[in-house]
Amino acid sequence: MFYFRLAGHLGAPSVQKMLAGMPSSELAEWMAVEKITGPFGSRRGDIQAAIIAAVVANANSAKKRFTAKDFIPVWDKRPKTPEELWKAAQAAFRPVAREQLTDP
Repeated sequence: MFYFRLAGHLGAPSVQKMLAGMPSSELAEWMAVEKITGPFGSRRGDIQAAIIAAVVANANSAKKRFTAKDFIPVWDKRPKTPEELWKAAQAAFRPVAREQLTDP
């Protein structure tokens, strides 16, 4: 994904064209720059927005402490299988079912 972030950052028309016109030494330098300064492109904005969201959530919550990680969107997560969805639904309803069984 680094190549795509860099191409977007540099305004290159495509990753292939960017790589064709860039020596490997410069590519290595760009990798080092990103490690030092943080991610290029929209990922950086997602992190910045998540930090602000965590601060706002913590200012309005007496119980739970939030971190930026709680608010960073996950774009490349694979979809769950039907079996995984069923297990997740069962786990979510288990406390409700227990509560109904124990209430007088």
